[in-house]
Amino acid sequence: MATFLYRLGRLAFRRRHFVALIWVALLTLAGVGAASAPAAGNTSFSIPGTEAQKAFDLLEQRFPGMSADGATARVVFKAPSGETMTGKANKATVEKTVKELKSGSEVVSVADPYAGHAVSKNGTIAYASVKYKVSGMELEDSSKDALKEAAQHARDAGLTVEVGGDALSATPETGSSEVIGIGIAAVVLVITFGSLLAAGFPLLTAIIGVGIGVSTITALASALDLGSTTSTLASMIGLAVGIDYALFIVSRYRAELAEGREREEAAGRAVGTAGSAVVFAGLTVVIALVGLSVVNIPMLTKMGVAAAGTVAVAVLIALTMIPALLGYAGRRIKPAGQKSRLLGGGRTPKEPGRPNMGTRWASFVVRRPVAVLLLGVLGLGAAAIPAASLELGLPDDGSQPVSTTQRRAYDLLSEGFGPGFNGPLMIVVDAKDSPRPKAAFTEVGDEIKGLKDVVTVTPAAANQAGDTATITVVPGSKPSSQTTEDLVHAIRDKGADIAEKTDSRVLVTGSTAMNIDVSQKLNDALLPYLALVVGLAFLLLIVVFRSVLVPLKAALGFLLSVLAALGAVVAVFQWGWLSGLMNVEQTGPVMSMMPIFMVGVVFGLAMDYEVFLVTRMREAFVHGEKPSQAVVTGFRHGARVVTAAAVIMIAVFSGFIGSTESMVKMIGFGLATAVFFDAFIVRMAIVPAVLALLGKRAWWLPRWLDRALPNVDVEGEGLRTAEERRDADPDGERELVRV
Repeated sequence: MATFLYRLGRLAFRRRHFVALIWVALLTLAGVGAASAPAAGNTSFSIPGTEAQKAFDLLEQRFPGMSADGATARVVFKAPSGETMTGKANKATVEKTVKELKSGSEVVSVADPYAGHAVSKNGTIAYASVKYKVSGMELEDSSKDALKEAAQHARDAGLTVEVGGDALSATPETGSSEVIGIGIAAVVLVITFGSLLAAGFPLLTAIIGVGIGVSTITALASALDLGSTTSTLASMIGLAVGIDYALFIVSRYRAELAEGREREEAAGRAVGTAGSAVVFAGLTVVIALVGLSVVNIPMLTKMGVAAAGTVAVAVLIALTMIPALLGYAGRRIKPAGQKSRLLGGGRTPKEPGRPNMGTRWASFVVRRPVAVLLLGVLGLGAAAIPAASLELGLPDDGSQPVSTTQRRAYDLLSEGFGPGFNGPLMIVVDAKDSPRPKAAFTEVGDEIKGLKDVVTVTPAAANQAGDTATITVVPGSKPSSQTTEDLVHAIRDKGADIAEKTDSRVLVTGSTAMNIDVSQKLNDALLPYLALVVGLAFLLLIVVFRSVLVPLKAALGFLLSVLAALGAVVAVFQWGWLSGLMNVEQTGPVMSMMPIFMVGVVFGLAMDYEVFLVTRMREAFVHGEKPSQAVVTGFRHGARVVTAAAVIMIAVFSGFIGSTESMVKMIGFGLATAVFFDAFIVRMAIVPAVLALLGKRAWWLPRWLDRALPNVDVEGEGLRTAEERRDADPDGERELVRV
């Protein structure tokens, strides 16, 4: 591996014009494809295998044109103080608004509040239900604009009007967050390299890589039903790892120059050593992202595969474009320890013999490994304690900021009709095989009326064939409560008994039931996903480090950092600690996707730091250093760039904390916290402490396994042999590197 990448690095350095032309051509081709591709809406959303999805599918068959999984909106009206919604003027305004709502091209139906008895008992609040042909994620912007305009016209007439439901759901904008992340990354890179030119290379290659990845996703969006949300994760992860991978190769190049090597040789060795770590670090990220397909949620699978493709592009561009750019830069890139003036000329030599901060820290850890290990483990363990109280759920309008119309509509409906009115359950009764369908419909309704926390049960509405009916159930508790979830399970349990008596099938669906099923599906998939991702990465790291204990330590450290990060998420978003500082307006259950999302993303990124830092230790050990000294050497060369990479990653994710969307805010906080814990506590403290305690045992590998594993030579031992042969036979070395 190291020898092949060494040759690739030297080739890219020499043939830099050709390499640059290839990447520019690929970027142009992807850009043209994205520009000429048909516009794609948001991807369709389905959860195969869940009861709620089965009910939606059945409704599509038995109620043609019903659009059971179509978007819904509730336009909520409140009369001015001292008036009621049944007053003549207010009623005329509502009827005019209903007529305006019906004119939309994607509207299936609009329920008049007065015909449908949708006025509160005190007469002050009423609502009109709007049903659309497509889901909220597929709804056209024109339909959303028409909905907002109709509500505004009613406001202009003097009513308080708010709009709830999923019809106004939108993909959060993340462009400003990415700009903030890039800005902070630029500052960190300039501080790390002391040169605008060297700092610009990782940014340039990362932007090119993300540009190719996102443009390709856009070009294929319509054909593959990728949708506008798929590129969000790809751009976020691609940008972060793209900067990191290029950062490590440029840093190694400067270190090779400091050892006196010629620039082409230094580029080859940088790609052969740091590039080997990039390849295997990228593989761990790809494994984690592609592994999201285990959950069997199509949208999540597409997001994972698209992001994995962008990571693969980031790896390839770091291995080829970076040495090509180094060839263009020539002597303007200074050796490590010699920082260029920010605008170009001169250099300031570093004071010789003075150990850097990474060396001093590693030396301290090697001297006090037990104390550092205990402090790190106990600290992360304390942070993880709140995770024991983790409650999972999916956000609804009740978790929106109070400044949004969705949240205000939610509160008005709770005020006028009760909290459960915001999450009605739809019961689908399939009586096709029943000898008495109408009796089955009636019995289902009667049985549900007797359950706890049921406020309203509507009469069954049968289809034209008379073999299937829908029943609406309004719970007494809010949609995200445990009581409502218990009611869903109780109805399903009762449905199993009814099925035996009446030869009918009872299914529970609706947005509330769908959220419950999604949460359960994600919970059930977490352990298999964790086993798959950690297991495959464990095998990969055994090949990289040729050790059993080092990969085991890496996996255990990752689990500790993820649990600590989940604990922090629970403390802030569920318990409300520091909620004012984080601008968390509404506490509640943690988003169901958070644990599996954090496992996938953070595991890949955590293994990046593990591979980059520990491969340098492995390299020093293989080249003859004592285990404790190898730890110090690894930190001397790698701590600065790992720290810079972690700060960049934290900056990218922290930019999302400022979002008004609670889900985006939670993801940004969780990922930033997890990277902080993993990079600075696990990799910078626990890892060197454990390696110092293990000594040579850290690199133990059974002989039979050593013989069975392929020798990928990540530490560059083959390059050391090639260098020795060159000293003895310069002509032979030239033959070795010729491609």
